[in-house]
Amino acid sequence: MSAWGTADRKTLVHFSEDTLIVFKRHIQYKATDSEAGGLLLGTVHGNHMLIEQATIPTKWDKRFRTMFERMPFGHRAIALSRWNASSGKVRYLGEWHTHPEDYPTPSGLDRSEWNRLSSLRQDGRSMLAAIVGRCSLYLELVPIEGEGPRLVGIE
Repeated sequence: MSAWGTADRKTLVHFSEDTLIVFKRHIQYKATDSEAGGLLLGTVHGNHMLIEQATIPTKWDKRFRTMFERMPFGHRAIALSRWNASSGKVRYLGEWHTHPEDYPTPSGLDRSEWNRLSSLRQDGRSMLAAIVGRCSLYLELVPIEGEGPRLVGIE
């Protein structure tokens, strides 16, 4: 599903087909599949976001069955390149990673890392956090502290 929003529809998020393809390629179907993840890059339109790209895991990232640690190498260069090429329109909007679950839920570690990353945002916006499961996505707008609104699929 490419369209998501808060329950009140005040914030809408659309994932490009390329982004969804990246998610699908990294779903942990097998017991030996490691978690994957990266950055979410896109444009902001008022309260709404268009996610144009999800970076893919690099050789420097740490990948295990139930843990993914994104290293800055590679991801940061892609984000900066997209920022510069778009004259600042395409920007970092959040993070994605997989879980070996049908219907993923964030762990305590996920939440603390999301809050840390959200606090580093220079534009003061909440960060979009995505967990890719085998059957669904978990999406949340993460403020600097605590839980933010969860997004639901829009048909």
